[in-house]
Amino acid sequence: MTGSSALCAFNDRIFMPSKSSLVIFLHGIGASGAQLMPLAASWRASLPNTRFAAPDAPLPHRYGHQWFIAEGNPLDPTRIRTAREAFDGLMNDVVRAEGFADAHARIAFVGLSQGSIVALDAVASGRWRIGALVSFAGLLPPQQISSASRDTPVLLVHGQRDTTIPAIASRLADAQLGAAGFKVELKIEPGVGHTISSSGAERALTFLKQTLAYL
Repeated sequence: MTGSSALCAFNDRIFMPSKSSLVIFLHGIGASGAQLMPLAASWRASLPNTRFAAPDAPLPHRYGHQWFIAEGNPLDPTRIRTAREAFDGLMNDVVRAEGFADAHARIAFVGLSQGSIVALDAVASGRWRIGALVSFAGLLPPQQISSASRDTPVLLVHGQRDTTIPAIASRLADAQLGAAGFKVELKIEPGVGHTISSSGAERALTFLKQTLAYL
């Protein structure tokens, strides 16, 4: 980066609007952050003053990247706990780079599949108190749920025909988070599999507009 472009980036962060927000996309296993950036392109007009980031997960996978090793028992609590340090380190790097180190309440996680698993774990464990969380086709890993992040509103979107992570996983997460005092919305989509549908993306956009606009 040249000196002038670095200054522009620096100034951009200094003069960000006071109501700006940051959406961090968390991709699924074997994918990359770039694969979720088309969502940013479709949401920009409806989320003015919002910055978008889509980092690659820290671990390699034969098809791309992964947040934790999924071979064998992918929901081994030890395996997911081991991934927390790398996840937190990467998120802190992104947050600092985008200028939100002191504004976690204006950050939203938007995850898909394995990305949703680590996002839900980050919030349910109380490690991340953020402005909003959207989970597509995810699940909540077995754990004691902390009330520390219960001010974070959560949207769970899941396809009824998902055979990779069945929709019952989001129903269970809804019940668990709700019992811990979280405000949770659940949308089960008939005829949808393990993906982000256009209707699911629209529901997520509406949710983010509602939750981030008044922070």
